[in-house]
Amino acid sequence: MKALIVSRIDNRDALAFALKIQNILEQEGCSTVFDSDTAAALHMTGTPVQNVVADFGIIVGGDGTILRTIQQLGTQIPVLGINWGEVGFLADLEPSEALDFIKNIPSGFMVEERMRIALVKEGTCLGVALNEALIVTTRPAKMLRFTIVVDNVAAERFRADGLLISTPTGSTAYAMSAGGPIVDPRIHGFLLVPLAPYMLSSRPHLICSNRDLSIRLESSKSANLVIDGQQTFELGTLTTIDVMMFDKPALFIDVKRNFFEKVDDKLRHL
Repeated sequence: MKALIVSRIDNRDALAFALKIQNILEQEGCSTVFDSDTAAALHMTGTPVQNVVADFGIIVGGDGTILRTIQQLGTQIPVLGINWGEVGFLADLEPSEALDFIKNIPSGFMVEERMRIALVKEGTCLGVALNEALIVTTRPAKMLRFTIVVDNVAAERFRADGLLISTPTGSTAYAMSAGGPIVDPRIHGFLLVPLAPYMLSSRPHLICSNRDLSIRLESSKSANLVIDGQQTFELGTLTTIDVMMFDKPALFIDVKRNFFEKVDDKLRHL
């Protein structure tokens, strides 16, 4: 088997831990490759993430590092996140427990799929999100006007500072901070959370992923689309974004840990 190893590069301890992972995997007969950025920080030769061919990946860092790696992968492979950040909802293991688990990965592992969403404008896919897409005004303290269209029916109209379009996986990220519910990641659905809506009646919606969902931006103020905090696109003013379940989910190595146990543990340490 071959493993991709990615680490945050601004922390020497994280980089040293990535080297420990490499040593353990190679002792278990697994070949390894570092991504280009991690390798450069270690004064080694690596491979760009998008060009890597591997059986699985191990990512040492916070949610940002994990999201960025998943976006860069040319072909999705099962990944395991080792939390070297703050809360790290996407990271399933802490450093203290990771090495014992990693030692057994070459013997085989189970895979958990996580739904992703595609954001499409005028037939062109702008990007794919594992956590969320954010539509927000380009001018601070200005509100936008939205219409939510479900199966060609205008389901709701409202004004707000912005709108979060989240996956169930992303429900424990920005969407939770904005007042959205925690959603079981086994559910396939679109979670819509208005940001500081003008009317108190504008509440979060959880919409089944097999429905046709469009977001109409009906405002004279220009807006941006931000995908997983990694990519930003200018939307302009009057435009429509189609939201659909992407046919290539993210893949995570299953550590056999109950999702709600993890949520409880993470939230108690905030």
